[in-house]
Amino acid sequence: MTSHQSIGASEHPADDDAVSALYRGLLENWNRRDAGGFAALFGEDGEAIGFDGSLMRGRAAIDAALAGIFAEHQTGAYVGMIQALRFLSPEVVVVRMPAGIVPAGEVDLNPALNALQSLVAVKHDGVWRIALYQNTPAQFHGRPEMAAQLTEELRRLL
Repeated sequence: MTSHQSIGASEHPADDDAVSALYRGLLENWNRRDAGGFAALFGEDGEAIGFDGSLMRGRAAIDAALAGIFAEHQTGAYVGMIQALRFLSPEVVVVRMPAGIVPAGEVDLNPALNALQSLVAVKHDGVWRIALYQNTPAQFHGRPEMAAQLTEELRRLL
């Protein structure tokens, strides 16, 4: 599930919609455990930095790494929202998205798995692709109220 909280709109609403759809596709492919579909959203040389800090370089490497994860682990389902779109140019956008995970077999978020995600997308020949995706644990060390606030915001998406 995704939602929009606040978006810094571009001059072209169709680009806002396309970039939002790109992020929704990322979450939907993860939630379907579709490594190929997830990787297809990246540029050929796109990079993904996983929750554990692992770096995957290139669409083929992303596909292979996620196929292994999906084969070996029960993965939870992401919920997330776009918090901001920041167009650096008409063809480059930075997207910030808080996200949470409902572990497999459960119905509620595990706050320990909340993340602050970001991606850089590039438009080439009219198609938006992910150049960089990063999934950073939202730990908020020493600020438990921030962690609780994020969890409550994400729970509204369930």
